Amino acid sequence: MDLRIFTEPQQGASYDTLLTVAKATEDLGFDAFFRSDHYLHMGSVSGLPGPTDAWITLAGLARETKRIRLGTLMTAATFRLPGVLAIQVAQVDQMSGGRVELGLGAAWFEAEHTAYGIPFPKEKFGRLEEQLDIVTGLWATETGKTFSYDGKFYQLADSPALPKPAQRKVPVLIGGLGAKRTPRLAARYADEFNIPFASLADTQAQFGRVRAAAEEAGRSADDLAYSNALVVCVGKDDAEVARRAAAIGRDVDELKENGLAGSPAEVVDKIGRYAEAGSSRIYLQLLDLHDLDHLELISSQVQSQLS
Repeated sequence: MDLRIFTEPQQGASYDTLLTVAKATEDLGFDAFFRSDHYLHMGSVSGLPGPTDAWITLAGLARETKRIRLGTLMTAATFRLPGVLAIQVAQVDQMSGGRVELGLGAAWFEAEHTAYGIPFPKEKFGRLEEQLDIVTGLWATETGKTFSYDGKFYQLADSPALPKPAQRKVPVLIGGLGAKRTPRLAARYADEFNIPFASLADTQAQFGRVRAAAEEAGRSADDLAYSNALVVCVGKDDAEVARRAAAIGRDVDELKENGLAGSPAEVVDKIGRYAEAGSSRIYLQLLDLHDLDHLELISSQVQSQLS
């Protein structure tokens, strides 16, 4: 079971804070550092000092880290034109020496689009599908040849399809709980399928749909990695769990029900149940980015039992 650290910087984090967490992620032996792609905070937090851009952040971290994978859960397809996104991701992959992964989603948070003047189209899923087609198509185009595309939403003519990523293939993550279109999209484009904040029952059902869609598309279901994203709140004792839950404005019982919360033993047990449901990778949503002792505890008493 791989454990990856997943941050939500729009809730309030500077680049320096994210760099500190990313370096701790690497030093403590976690597999990867991922971040959300949002420009507006959610809930009652202030969001200060303000949003950071996902791919600018990852470009900086690419030069400041050496081992960990770097990526997004999920890049919003509404934020960037597909050709521009392909260039950005390829460049950050080069800057990291081939450690980047692209999670790409349709986007859902209308308020952040309104706040920053970003169009929020009705037909988001079709745009997402075309973006996936274009980004992967640009990367796959042989050097010296050109790429053209005539879609409903995007048109490209005689693109040189440069630059290329450092990796032969940048892993693409697709996720969600849609019952029909999402599994089909994952079967066509994804190297990994991710389910955010879902129960064990919903996880098992959705993994089953994706596996069936992959087989129907002519792929082995095991070609894809399957993962979950879950909020994490671990403590050495009940008092420490309660303190960490209060720091992120959550209730302990609710966190135990819907996330990974409690003692290290409790969390290891629940991760094991997600593994039984088919998950091979957990993205630990870390909401208090200043509590590095939390990361150390997870590394020494949770991750150590899973390796």
